Amino acid sequence: MDDPISLLPHRPPFRFVDQVDELEAGSHVVARWRITGDEAFLGGHFPGNPIVPGVLQLEALAQAGALAILSDARYAGKLPLFGGVDDVRWRRMVKPGDELVLDVTMERLSARGGWGVGRATVDGEESVRARLMFVLA
Repeated sequence: MDDPISLLPHRPPFRFVDQVDELEAGSHVVARWRITGDEAFLGGHFPGNPIVPGVLQLEALAQAGALAILSDARYAGKLPLFGGVDDVRWRRMVKPGDELVLDVTMERLSARGGWGVGRATVDGEESVRARLMFVLA
């Protein structure tokens, strides 16, 4: 596929995947999100000390996971939604200039949804990890 990011239903300003490095349909993805500092949410989180909200880091992992799902022909045209999150741990702040590497491995997929394990890092240092539940609409 020439542009796997086009599989996502998300569009800027709410698309948080800029690049796909590895993609195994229905199984695994490694993608990137570069924080430029121009993101509107940074103006209020926090003025003078911008930090990427943890929930947006989770959303970025979910979007990366959605690429793994949507690249599988069995799920073409489906809408992957967040169904739940377990075992979330944040380990470091993410700031302008950082690039999040988003690594998601699907554990189980069915016609209705599934689970994946995601981990985001900045310069090899973990920022967040979680188990993500996807529901397919």
